[in-house]
Formats: sequence, structure tokens, C-alpha cells
Amino acid sequence: MTGQEKSFERVNQKRRTRAELLRAAQDLTAKGQQPSVADVADHAGISRATAYRYFSTPEDMIREAALDAVASGISIELPKEGDGVASVPLRVESVVRQVYDMVETNEAMFRALLASSVSGKGEAKRGARRIAWLTAALEPLRQTLPPDELRRLVHGLALMTGIETLVVLKDVCDLKSGEAQEVVLWAAKALLAGALGGAVETAGEGASHGPR
Repeated sequence: MTGQEKSFERVNQKRRTRAELLRAAQDLTAKGQQPSVADVADHAGISRATAYRYFSTPEDMIREAALDAVASGISIELPKEGDGVASVPLRVESVVRQVYDMVETNEAMFRALLASSVSGKGEAKRGARRIAWLTAALEPLRQTLPPDELRRLVHGLALMTGIETLVVLKDVCDLKSGEAQEVVLWAAKALLAGALGGAVETAGEGASHGPR
């Protein structure tokens, strides 16, 4: 295993541990409890020391657990055998559209989370759910793009899939909901086409287009 592969596996392991803690928190709160970080660690079978490295306070943990429950509605279609580069644009559009709808539906909660992150009042790091979703959507490109370029594409598309994007388009650009979503989809398609050097034609020509 190369150093890069080991680093990737460490990141995946951290995400799995975090996910297990959040599932345990959801399980305990669903039973009417107000669990501490230690309670959640014990329930998940994870050491308390490890749990505290992810969540320093119960408030951070419960907030992320609630957010995780909302995000669980995102449906990522796994690539089928034989799916090639041509399937990627529609897969990316599906992820970007679903995330935009989820964020807008829960806009107040996401704005509060963003404010907490910016102010430094919440010590827990933001989740990286969008990275996993986009990585899955781009899976057919793993044999086409070098790892560094694929990772950069994931990071670029991450700019199009969060409350930060919605704040800029609604608050700064003064766009209505439908207009903002069109810009998001247009920008995501442009990033994808640019990363592939124009080799991939944007799918769904009759679907959504950016402002003209």
C-alpha cells in the first residue's frame, strides 16, 4: 500500500468512527436520553478518549447527529458495471440537486451551523458528507483522471454543495431559489467539463441550464 493509499484509508477510518458515534448519539436521543460524550462512546463501543477527539461537548455531538439524520435522505446511485465517463454528469447533477434541496429545506439549521463554525463557538469540525457523496458520483472517473486531479475536482464541486453556496447566491447575489439552483447546477457542470478538458459532454441538455 502506497503512502497516498494509507493516508486515504486513515481518512476513511476517521469518517467511519465519526459516523458510528453519530449513529450511537441518534440511538440514545431517540430513546429520550440526553447523552454525554462518554455515554455515546460507551454505546458505540469506542474509547472515550477517541470520542472526545471528535466531539468536545454533548451540544456539538447532538447538533451533528441531528444534521446527520437530515443528510441521510441523500440517495447516491452507485455506478453499475459498465458505467463509464458518460454517466458522470447526470450522477453529479443528481447529487448537487439533492444537496441543494436538502440545505434549502433545512436552511435555518444550516445557517445556525455555519454561524457556529465561523464564530468558533462550536469546536467540532464540520462533517465531510459532501466529499463522500461527490466521490461516489465521480467513481467512474477513477480510471480516467489522476488521483490528484480527481481529488481537486471533488473539492471544487464541494464549493457548489453547501450552505455557503446558498448564502452567497441568496444574500450576496440576491437570487431567488430557482435562480440560485440553476446557477449551482450550471457551475457544477462547468467545473466537471473543465476538469475533463471538454472530453465529457454535459448530460441532460434539456434539463437545467445556467442564466443566459
